[in-house]
Amino acid sequence: MVDNNTAADPTAAKDPDDWTTGDEPMTGAQKSYLQTLAQEAGEQAPPDDLSKADASKRIDELQERTGRGR
Repeated sequence: MVDNNTAADPTAAKDPDDWTTGDEPMTGAQKSYLQTLAQEAGEQAPPDDLSKADASKRIDELQERTGRGR
């Protein structure tokens, strides 16, 4: 029997800093979405050399600023 009070939440998001693939280049989907979010936030497009983890963090920041992802 699993104790739900102490078991890790499988739906909880893992911190991008802890991703095993976080150092890989951002995906095409991340790049496209970042460009959209940056435009909506009135910012320049992000650099092309972001890692997956850094792109994810930037997406979170821009979603907060633009009201997306709620």
